[in-house]
Amino acid sequence: MGKIKLKKFLHGGDYNPDQWTEDVWEKDIEFMKYYNVNAVSMPIFSWAQLQPNEDEFTFEWLDKIINKLYSNGIHVILATPTASQPAWLSKKYPDVLPVDIHGRKRKHGARQNYCPNSPNFKNAVRRIVEEMAKRYKDHPAVIMWHISNEYGPYCYCENCAKAFRQWLKDRYKTLDELNKRWNTAFWGHTFYDWDEIEVPSYLNEEYEYLPGRQKSSFQGLSLDYKRFMSDSLLNLYKMEVEIIKKYMPDVPVTTNLMGPFKPLDYHKWAKHMDIVSWDNYPSIKDAPSSVAFKHDLMRGLKRDQSFILMEQTPSQTNWQWYNSAKRPGMIRLLSYHAIAHGADSVLYFQWRQSVASCEKFHSAMVPHVGHLETRVSKELKKIGDELLLLDEILESTTKSEVALLFDWENWWALEESMGFRNDISYLEHVDAYYRALYKLKTNVDVVDPKEDLTRYKLVVAPLLYLLDEESAKNIENYVKNGGIFITTYLSGLVDENDRVILGGYPGWFRKLCGIWVEEIDALFPDMKNAIILEKPIGMLDGKYECDFICDVIHLEGARALAHYEQDYYSKMPAVVENDYGNGKAIYIGTRPEQRFIEGLVKFYAEKAGVQPILPVPEGVEVTKREKNGNEYVFLLNFNGYDVNIELKDEYYELITQKVLGGKATLASKEVMILRRLKG
Repeated sequence: MGKIKLKKFLHGGDYNPDQWTEDVWEKDIEFMKYYNVNAVSMPIFSWAQLQPNEDEFTFEWLDKIINKLYSNGIHVILATPTASQPAWLSKKYPDVLPVDIHGRKRKHGARQNYCPNSPNFKNAVRRIVEEMAKRYKDHPAVIMWHISNEYGPYCYCENCAKAFRQWLKDRYKTLDELNKRWNTAFWGHTFYDWDEIEVPSYLNEEYEYLPGRQKSSFQGLSLDYKRFMSDSLLNLYKMEVEIIKKYMPDVPVTTNLMGPFKPLDYHKWAKHMDIVSWDNYPSIKDAPSSVAFKHDLMRGLKRDQSFILMEQTPSQTNWQWYNSAKRPGMIRLLSYHAIAHGADSVLYFQWRQSVASCEKFHSAMVPHVGHLETRVSKELKKIGDELLLLDEILESTTKSEVALLFDWENWWALEESMGFRNDISYLEHVDAYYRALYKLKTNVDVVDPKEDLTRYKLVVAPLLYLLDEESAKNIENYVKNGGIFITTYLSGLVDENDRVILGGYPGWFRKLCGIWVEEIDALFPDMKNAIILEKPIGMLDGKYECDFICDVIHLEGARALAHYEQDYYSKMPAVVENDYGNGKAIYIGTRPEQRFIEGLVKFYAEKAGVQPILPVPEGVEVTKREKNGNEYVFLLNFNGYDVNIELKDEYYELITQKVLGGKATLASKEVMILRRLKG
């Protein structure tokens, strides 16, 4: 596995020199040195400039700018330009263009507008990547490879149909096994020939049940197609990596992920990345906990490594509904927020603001005005200066005592399945429980249910609807060996093919949680119930509102912690605790109000021995990274006012380079990075 040779925080961003004349390049380098930029990503969307036709390559301009950058101390994250194919390729080989879910053949244009199973597209990709790898394999400027850009769109063409059938043959071996796993006897869908299987689209199995809610008539088929498409795009990525590694085996390779991006199973992708990188674009309305969740999700893909913040915007984006400017102090605070959660870089999209096309009003390190005498430029300069002081943090890791389980296949199955509530948002429910963990003022890992859970004192798994046997046993063994596990309604119900686990809900978790759920009552949006505690739990007492789903629960060894107030299941258990082996499983059968979720999570975290990293006021985030026996504590004040912090030990503050102890003031939108001094 390759490692970045430049032992500095990466500072810079996406650079598109081919969009500008060479006299602008000289100004760019001058500005980069002012900002202390040490790395730029390029040439991400330059395939047409590098290969104007099938038989000609024009690398000379790229040679020139790479050499100019390197001679000025600026390194290159060399990107393959394969996210946007040239028009000549689409025109000469029409199978390169994808078919959308409505069955419509796309025309050339936009980006990520290709079929991942097109032989002609793959051949063209191999050729451009091979030419680049051969040409730059010995160039000292190259510190990392960035493959393509923001993989994502699915295709539904005949090439994909053929590849899907082969994927199914490899997975199930026989049609009998496939028919069994998909339960195709339902609605007479039994298949007798592999060629009878069609891709699920809006022409057959898929449909839009409600605005923005895609549903499927056959979840087994639709779920497997999502797996197949994620794998198809991953195979494109792996194909490029294999070529690059042939020439540069020791240089790290990555691609920019997009946080909780639904179409791709990033747990699978991360296994083939030397280092995880991702693009962070919060709205000014996003809560700090929401941004923290995305960082922790990306870090959790390779949980014992740092990651790369590949893109963020210096101020506003161009593609959100409301593209507000970042308020003073926020780009600096958000940059340190990424570092606090494990980033070893502060990189931006984009370097110079485009002169035309759809991203022309997306902010950049160099704005349209053409000089750096702006509010945002001054803040970027400050970040660039401060990063020079933080080398000792590089490659430090994050250790957590609590984890939240997150699974892409579960997300796909839960939201596409019919039944109970057809407006379920997995992310909305995950967010509620992550916010509760965030308030513990400690590190949080967001991990795959198959990961080793033994390192955690507390594991939380909201709406873990789909599990395979391996994941279910992993969780069961975690609890049996002393862990505390919290799960919720709509968990444990189906296997990896979306087949119900027979024998009573909650399926995989019936024995673990010591309950039988007889019925699952879905409430209309205007309906409410309440849960009443049997006795106080920590700071919780009395009655709390609930809604969304109410499980009708029978105890099979568990203890009721709270019961329903009304309806036909009045006085029946709503929240339970079950002793299982040396641990405990807690099942929440409804959606309680947020203060109940936070109180319950806090109670069990304390019971498990989880303590805050530092006691800090509300609105201040605290995280910790570790390296070579040193602890680096990050304090970030997201409040609109200053706060006082009590430091019981002495710390060295890395940015101000001062020793702090006792009472300290953390200004609004400010950050402290504290190294604990050893007594």
